[in-house]
Amino acid sequence: MTQRLSLICLLLLQIAHYQTFAEDVVVVRQVKIIGNIRTKEKIIFRDMAIKAGDTLQKAKLTDVLEADRKKIFNTNLFVTVKVSSEDIDNQQIDVIVEVKERLYLVVLPVFYLADRNFNEWWYERGHDLKRTIYGIYGRHSNLTGNNDQLKIRAEIGFIPNFEIAYSTPYLDKTLQTTFSVGAFYGINKTMVYRTWQDKFQFLESEKRQRERLNFYAVLARRTGFFQNQYLQITYNKTQIADTIARLNPNYFLNGRTQQKYFLISYSYVFDRRDNRQYALKGYRLSFDAIKYGLSARDDINQFSLSGTVSQYFPLHRNFYGNYSLRAKASFPQKQPFLQTQGLGYRNDLVRGYELYVIDGQSYGLLKTNLKYQMFDKIFDLSRYLKVKQFNALPVAAYINTFFDVGYVKNNFPELNNTKFANKWLVGGGIGLDVVTWYNVVGRLNYSLNGAGEKRLFFNLSREF
Repeated sequence: MTQRLSLICLLLLQIAHYQTFAEDVVVVRQVKIIGNIRTKEKIIFRDMAIKAGDTLQKAKLTDVLEADRKKIFNTNLFVTVKVSSEDIDNQQIDVIVEVKERLYLVVLPVFYLADRNFNEWWYERGHDLKRTIYGIYGRHSNLTGNNDQLKIRAEIGFIPNFEIAYSTPYLDKTLQTTFSVGAFYGINKTMVYRTWQDKFQFLESEKRQRERLNFYAVLARRTGFFQNQYLQITYNKTQIADTIARLNPNYFLNGRTQQKYFLISYSYVFDRRDNRQYALKGYRLSFDAIKYGLSARDDINQFSLSGTVSQYFPLHRNFYGNYSLRAKASFPQKQPFLQTQGLGYRNDLVRGYELYVIDGQSYGLLKTNLKYQMFDKIFDLSRYLKVKQFNALPVAAYINTFFDVGYVKNNFPELNNTKFANKWLVGGGIGLDVVTWYNVVGRLNYSLNGAGEKRLFFNLSREF
């Protein structure tokens, strides 16, 4: 009798536990995609953790939906993404994914500066409009609806160049592997032939001084939602005029006028930022290994390693902080001028030193930010613009303070009479960041560097 009573109590407890569990969870009946005209559903499903048939805890449902919304938005295929749930009954829901597609086919006239950045062109080159590049740029960023891209660029002006590239749809059933191929051809007349006291020196000419040709192929694989790996092989051939080789015998080393070689590189990226356009939360890790020259027939034998760690975190209410630590090392010590790149290239710089190029074989860089979000809104322009890819205008603005520290190791400082290599570099200031349409980020900074120089700097970029 006692044993039977114990079994009945256990059964009642099991039923009560099941009922409590059933009240705390819901089952996803189906996932609906709305608004995708060109993009195939499998591309959206690929970036979602939620699948039909999943059992989800009600208390965590909002967070799970938001996590998938961010992953879909980070594909850069959509202007807006909304992920919500619809109750079917007490135990079942439908998940609704509503997207507004970007304008995928873009054919635009091109007009931009030939110099490293707006600040160098404005302050160092006398804002000369002859130092501009113009032409036609065509891109389809979702050619077959599988997130594949075709890019064609034809430009003339200060630096004529031509490029065509295609990134295939996914090669495997798991939608993880892509393959890209491309070719580039460029010509320089007026060109940089060396750096001197951490500034570019140009040879002004009406004759062709440099000709570049390269072909490249990239195999990319994504594992899960956040990990990407890239394996690239490139063939490069660059020819310079005798004048450049005489002015700088180290351009290719030993006074050579030609450099041809194969290059192989491997990159790994782990990206868990909330928004790749302008992150406020999360972190990003990356690693790169590059080998210049794969055989004795190549004109260069060089190896470089680099890595970056970035973290973004909320502080209090609308305050956010972030830091980025980057380092690079390359070998051997004696390198061609063309491949000796320290701080000042792309976004690898201590802010406040935008007008300088500090060459070296190795460097370290720490960048820090503290920012306050003034506002973050999406303006509905449908009354004025009928093109749906442009009638939602996202605008976010941030007051930004920053402090950076860097160091460049140059084993041959006498070759460019450097002022800043082999010394600690510090810079800081305040600024305004504006984030808007199609990943465009505008930055206006007032900076002070370690040399006591104060200046206003402007930067406009499109983040991917």
